[in-house]
Amino acid sequence: MTLTIAPETPDQAEVHALLEQADRRSAGLYPAESRHGLSVAALLAQRVRFLVARQDGRAVGCGGFAPQDDGTAELKRIFVAAEARGLGIGRALLQALEADAARAGIRLLRLETGVKSAEALGLYRRFGYRETGPFGAYGPDPLSVFMAKSLPDEWLTAADQPIVKP
Repeated sequence: MTLTIAPETPDQAEVHALLEQADRRSAGLYPAESRHGLSVAALLAQRVRFLVARQDGRAVGCGGFAPQDDGTAELKRIFVAAEARGLGIGRALLQALEADAARAGIRLLRLETGVKSAEALGLYRRFGYRETGPFGAYGPDPLSVFMAKSLPDEWLTAADQPIVKP
């Protein structure tokens, strides 16, 4: 298995399919008012830095971050296809996003996820994300979990942090 993670546009058929799969999964867990996934058009409009994970050339995961003017960013649309779960792709994708954000000068990453997304919550907690309150345009929601993580200073100057994982 060859896994690569690299910047790509979310506006391509394989990524549309991943995001549709993510939306179907989310719709099975949460009511519409508690689902906050951005459309491809919104990802493009907000200039989200977007990465795609490819296993042997096939898109199996994706995610991005939306930089803010204050040196923070929000993680967006992190998803791994059902058939590719359990292979470490989510972990590799999150590592790549963090490294890429740090290189871009981001000092704090924030995210919103759902209380029923056990795998995602476990991954974020293992990576040092801690629960916070709502941020940005989010309001309190009993089905949302808000988390944040400060990025290590050494990543800000480490030009050799890889985006592409073997």
